[in-house]
Amino acid sequence: MDNSLICSSKQTDPFGELKIFAGRASRELGAALCAEIGIGLAKSETKIFSEGNVFVRVLENVRGRDVFVIQGTEFPVNDNFVELLFWIDALKRASAAQVTAVIPFFSYAKGDKKDEPRVSIRARVCADAIEAAGADRVLTMDLHSPQIQGFFKVPVDHLYAMPVLVDYFRKKQIPDLVVASPDVGFGKQAYKFANMLRAPVVIGNKSRQDHNERAEVLDIIGEVQGKNVLIVDDFTISGGTLIEMALSCKARGAKDIYACVSHGVLTKGSVARIAASPIKELVMTDTIGFRYEPLSSNVKVVSVAPLFADAILSIHRRESVSRLFNMDGVPS
Repeated sequence: MDNSLICSSKQTDPFGELKIFAGRASRELGAALCAEIGIGLAKSETKIFSEGNVFVRVLENVRGRDVFVIQGTEFPVNDNFVELLFWIDALKRASAAQVTAVIPFFSYAKGDKKDEPRVSIRARVCADAIEAAGADRVLTMDLHSPQIQGFFKVPVDHLYAMPVLVDYFRKKQIPDLVVASPDVGFGKQAYKFANMLRAPVVIGNKSRQDHNERAEVLDIIGEVQGKNVLIVDDFTISGGTLIEMALSCKARGAKDIYACVSHGVLTKGSVARIAASPIKELVMTDTIGFRYEPLSSNVKVVSVAPLFADAILSIHRRESVSRLFNMDGVPS
């Protein structure tokens, strides 16, 4: 047989064989996006020893492969973050050609600045650790502050859940809709949501006195009386900000209140609070696999697996990831 034919049959992928692994935090999302791509999730194992020591092992040959490891950093945050570092290290030591850390939810992104004396810029410390472990690039979604990409020296591909969430609400065809941001900080993204839904925007004036995760909405800039309201934010931990904004809108004569977030952390007790709140429906994505308690009937989950699958294939094929969006984050 012609040796060139043998070589060409083996060289089916000009960029090296694609391998996708998932840590404990993101098994379900990893399996879902692999199903979108049409490949199986690569074999691996994680063990937690009795004193809490984390052990990871790659169970497939990754030498010369293009490898992606999916591991979010939700609860338990520190355990999951350290596990991510160990996966990166294990894959690099196993001679993977390129290792991309896929972090659906980067919890420490909230620590993006030194806004008090003698505090750590936690997101920067985590970025340094990910690079030191050997990651060649990072793929993540809806960082709390997009400028966190600048904390990394390796390339960072930053996805947005907005198109998936907008598509969900566009299909509902809610009349008299206004889009609401709980604070000025998310206002820019709220305007993008509103542009895609062809709706006006209102902005909340939120105050947070300390680190007790409780927020108070002092005022609303814009008109909500007689309107259906969609509150948008990047994440919710206790549901407090969303609920306060919903109560403020209701007090000003709003009709039905909806909400959507990219990352639904939802700590203990938050599901019950949301169920008892004026929020008719809260929609979030599947970036977070861990749940403290079952979701209530007014909480829905939509999948971003197809979006991550597209991004992974684009990176693997050396194509632009930004082609998935135009400048406003709208699907092109």
